[in-house]
Amino acid sequence: MKTLLITGGAGFIGSNFAHYMYAKYPDYRIIVLDCLTYAGSVENLPVRIWEDHDQRLSFWYGDIANAELVGSLVAESEFIVHFAAESHVTRSIYDNTQFFKTDVLGTQTVANAVAKNSRKVERFIHISTSEVYGTSLSDKMDEGHPLNPMSPYASAKAGADRLVYSYHTSYGIPAVIVRPFNNFGPRQHLEKVVPRFVTSVLLGEALTLHGHGEAKRDFVFVRDNCRALDMILHAPAEKVVGEVFNVGTGMARSIQEIALDVARMMGNTGAKQEYIGDRPGQVDRHCADLSKIKTILGWQPQISWEDGLAETIRWYRENEAWWRKQLWLRKIPILTASGKREMH
Repeated sequence: MKTLLITGGAGFIGSNFAHYMYAKYPDYRIIVLDCLTYAGSVENLPVRIWEDHDQRLSFWYGDIANAELVGSLVAESEFIVHFAAESHVTRSIYDNTQFFKTDVLGTQTVANAVAKNSRKVERFIHISTSEVYGTSLSDKMDEGHPLNPMSPYASAKAGADRLVYSYHTSYGIPAVIVRPFNNFGPRQHLEKVVPRFVTSVLLGEALTLHGHGEAKRDFVFVRDNCRALDMILHAPAEKVVGEVFNVGTGMARSIQEIALDVARMMGNTGAKQEYIGDRPGQVDRHCADLSKIKTILGWQPQISWEDGLAETIRWYRENEAWWRKQLWLRKIPILTASGKREMH
C-alpha cells in the first residue's frame, strides 16, 4: 500500500485531487494536511471525517510551516503532492505577508522534510502556477518562458518554484514542478472569477469585471489537471524528475467572453456587467504551450470548456448551502492601478 500526502488537500484543487485519487486507487492510503484557512474546508474532502472512521484517508489539521508535523507526515509517505498555498492575486495585494510565509517558507519546510526522507519518498510534486510567467511574451508560453511575476502572489510562488528546483539540484530530491494555468470546477472559492460569475447570476447581481474585461487566460477543468498530476506521479522517474510541466488547454479566453458564456449557459443573456478598475500588476494574457507534457507523457485535456462550465454551473446550483457561507469573502478593498480605492 502506497501512502500519498496531499498538503492543502481541503482547498479547491487539492480536494479535487483527493477525490480523484481516492476513487481511482482504493489500495492507496491518503493523508491530507490543511490548516483550514478561509479557502479550505473539511466539507471538501471525499469522506465525512467528522462522522466516519476511514482507514484509507486521514486528516491532519496543521500549518505547513510546522516542521515537526510536516516531517512526521512526510516520513510516512512515498508520494507528496504539495498544494498548500495562499493563492488569490487580489488578496495578495491586500495582505501580502501571509503569502510569503505560506508559499515560500511552507514550501521550504516540505522540501526539507523530503530531503531528510529521501530513501522513503519516491515522488514530490510541487504545484506552482502559470502566474510566475507574468504577461505572455509569445503567443503561447512554454516552460522556458522567463519568470516575470507581477503580483505578490506570483512572486511568492516563483520563489517557491525555484526553491524546489534548487533542492532537486542541491540535494537530489525527486521533485517535479507543475505550473497549472487557471483551474475551474466544483468547490472553488467564490473569490475566483468563474464561481463569482456563476453565483452572481444565481443571485441576480451584475457581473463585475476588472478593467474592460480584455485580459485573457487559459482555463483548464480541474479534473483534467488531476489526471495530469496522476500521470506525473506514476511516470518513470527518468521522464519527469527534475522537470517542469505546464498544464492547460492551449486556448485563451477573455474575462469578458467568460462572463458572456456563463450568462448564456445559465439562461440569462441579459445579465448586467459592471466594470471596475484594473488591479495592480494585471496580467494581460496567459496561454499554455503543452508540447512538453504531450510529448513526454501523452497528456492533453479531455474536458471541453463548454462541458466543464456546464458541470461547474450544475454543481453551484445544487450546492448553495456550501457557497452561501463564503459570500462575505468575495470582495477585498484594494488600491487600483489608478490609485482609487475599490472593492475587488
